[in-house]
Formats: sequence, C-alpha cells, structure tokens
Amino acid sequence: MEKLKDKTAEYEAIASSDCSINLEDIDNRIITEVLSPEIQTQAEVQRLKYQMAQMQASTGEQIAQLKAEAASLKEEAAAREAEQNRKYNKLQLQLQNMIQMF
Repeated sequence: MEKLKDKTAEYEAIASSDCSINLEDIDNRIITEVLSPEIQTQAEVQRLKYQMAQMQASTGEQIAQLKAEAASLKEEAAAREAEQNRKYNKLQLQLQNMIQMF
C-alpha cells in the first residue's frame, strides 16, 4: 500500500508540472507498475501452492504404493518360510523313520 501511495504522489507531481499527462493515464501506470507485480506475485504463489499440493499427493500415493508392495513382499517371504519349514519337518520325519529302521 505504501508503494501505491508513493507512486501516486510521484505521478501527481509529474502531472502537476506537465499538463499533457492525463489523470487516467496516471492511474493506469500506477496499476501497471505497482499492482500488476503484486498480482503476478500472488498468481505465482498460488501456482506454487498448487504444485506443492500435487507433489504431496503424488508422494502420498507413492508411499501408499510402496507400503502395499512391502506388505506383499512380507507375505510372500512368510509363505516361503512356511513352505521351507514344512519341507524341513517332512525331511526330519523321514530321517527319524530311517534311523528307527536300523
């Protein structure tokens, strides 16, 4: 707001010494020089916020996917371990039966 007041005072001083300058032109220049960069900055901030939200959503999806993959791998590992234990126990039983035969 201070920039707006400063620019207005600056252009009014110029207009008071130069009669060819239209007051509407002064308002348009002030809008272009002062407000336009602020609006552009606000738009850039909004764009960056949206981009961050998209990245966070994407990251959240990736984390969920990785957790699901990890859970699946754990289940597969547990199933392999159970199968190995079953085979081991079966072999142990066969070995004990063979030992008892002798």
